[in-house]
Amino acid sequence: MKLCRYGKNGFEKPGMIDAEGKLRDLSKVVPQIGPDEISPQGLRRLGKLKPESLPLVKGDPRLGVPYVGIGKFVAIGLNYSDHAAETGSPIPPEPIVFMKATTCISGPDDDVIQPKRSTQLDWEVELAFVIGSKAQYVKKEDALKYVAGYCIVNDVSERAFQFATNQWDKGKGFDTAGPIGPWLVTTDEIPNPQVLDMWLDVNGKRMQTGNTRTMIFDVATLVSHLSEYMTLLPGDIVTTGTPPGVGLGMKPTPIYLKPGDVMTLGIQGLGAQRQKVVAWSG
Repeated sequence: MKLCRYGKNGFEKPGMIDAEGKLRDLSKVVPQIGPDEISPQGLRRLGKLKPESLPLVKGDPRLGVPYVGIGKFVAIGLNYSDHAAETGSPIPPEPIVFMKATTCISGPDDDVIQPKRSTQLDWEVELAFVIGSKAQYVKKEDALKYVAGYCIVNDVSERAFQFATNQWDKGKGFDTAGPIGPWLVTTDEIPNPQVLDMWLDVNGKRMQTGNTRTMIFDVATLVSHLSEYMTLLPGDIVTTGTPPGVGLGMKPTPIYLKPGDVMTLGIQGLGAQRQKVVAWSG
């Protein structure tokens, strides 16, 4: 299934994408797409629906974050071998874990607001997984059972902020630094998350081309590893790193985003996003 939320920011309704890619209204079936709906029981209930029996949504409404109830927004750094190489970084011996503030979350096509004093705004297309069941001390061989589905995340980064100290959070958590969506795609549609093509363009020029097969720590490893150090709850989202082609890694000179630039990005089976960069105006 492809689950989503659509409508004006703050007033989104639950939706489902049918086999023809059309948006269907779920609001008479469930009040929202949230932790209850993405639990194993909730997904089984929704999986019994016939999308063509649901009302068709007319027009081209805004898509919001595909579900509500994100308690933790966990991120993994330097998790692609080819991305580590482009930045001149060694392969990490274990996952590099940091947090993105939940206040950074935005819809897949919402504007990215360049923060005040930002000079090094960068892009990162990433595969994210969403937790559907409480996970503590999970074995790797059981780990994917705890995943409800997958989303695209653009891990928008401000490199000057990020590397000002040895903690990355302030370069990763500013408002609009976490577009999620367009859909939450359930695991039945993505049986193997380690074979997905991914890409990102800036102003129509291809910057990132990669595949999740070059992840250093795969999804199952990450679920197991994280569950050793924190309880993962339904609705938590983990974004898993980016392939090569970020602005920071451009040679001979890094390239950074500026107001007016447009990012488009996608992952096989998970749809696509589009964001325009705008200047902060507070």
